[in-house]
Amino acid sequence: MLVVTWETDGFNNCVVLDGKPYVYARSEAGEFVLHARCSHRGGPLHLATFCPDSTRLVCPWHSRATSVTKALRAGIPAVRRGDRVTAVFDVPATVTAEVEYRPMSPDLAS
Repeated sequence: MLVVTWETDGFNNCVVLDGKPYVYARSEAGEFVLHARCSHRGGPLHLATFCPDSTRLVCPWHSRATSVTKALRAGIPAVRRGDRVTAVFDVPATVTAEVEYRPMSPDLAS
């Protein structure tokens, strides 16, 4: 297990583990750590928008919708304190965590 703390917005708002980016997102359904790439074609899910009257995110590359409930159930344990989030990832503690910037969709911005 690897515990990582990073900013919820601003310059270091994304953590990358083994080439996989994660961001902290908020929605009406709840707050969660989101894999920032669409599982379908690797699109920038951190730029997704919500379907009207729905809890589904629409990938900006190909308009495929993915459920926020699914992301919440994926259950990357996380706690937000102020403008920082700490999450526990199910990866070896030897994995290197890098922080970087990813623009966020207004629908997911904290």
